[in-house]
Amino acid sequence: MKRIFFVEDDLSLINGLSFALKRQGYDLDIARTKAEAERLWGHGNYDLVILDVSLPDGSGFDLCKKIRKTSKVPIMFLTAADEETDIIMGLDIGGDDYMTKPFKLAVFLSRINALLRRSENFSRTEAELESNGIKVLLLKREVYKNGTLIDLTASEYKLLCLFMENPDIVLSPEQILGRLWDCEENFINSNTLTVYIRRLRTKIEEDPADPQNIVTVRRMGYKWNTSDRGAL
Repeated sequence: MKRIFFVEDDLSLINGLSFALKRQGYDLDIARTKAEAERLWGHGNYDLVILDVSLPDGSGFDLCKKIRKTSKVPIMFLTAADEETDIIMGLDIGGDDYMTKPFKLAVFLSRINALLRRSENFSRTEAELESNGIKVLLLKREVYKNGTLIDLTASEYKLLCLFMENPDIVLSPEQILGRLWDCEENFINSNTLTVYIRRLRTKIEEDPADPQNIVTVRRMGYKWNTSDRGAL
């Protein structure tokens, strides 16, 4: 049975979603404040965290940062805020999905199932990825460039892993977005992806202006290049 940690202060939402999740066969622990969540977090291993951003005694973003120090459990944010900056920040600090209230129950459950499937697939991968002078230690979530540890945001890390797991395969923007994020299309789109790729290139390429690892395939997408060096 999958265990879900649900952090939310709205009692009506807690009652509705708890009933739906339990009907799906999930075991559920609930916290209504940041302080309560911090106490409960150390008492059990969870397969998924559903996290409200606005809590009575603090920010869900701060709680996400604390969780990410010790765990790579999938995290979904729930919030009434639909500002693009909030959504991007939530993903960058370690969130895997972001739903704005109100939302449809069927969509919510579908996204929960998708997050759990991706997590299971990730856990079955090899412990390391390595090519082009880049090494990823998956269990530690560490990335090295030519032996030197580099700092990536959570979104940059997931993007890099996706590319390195699919060497020399052209991935369209739609494929990349669909495999990494399930957020609203208005906020996580091709323009946002372009920004993430540009930022990632500045950290892993010798010359970001002439990328050799993540190359652009015109009118098709991007690929992790291990054979023909240079953009297409």
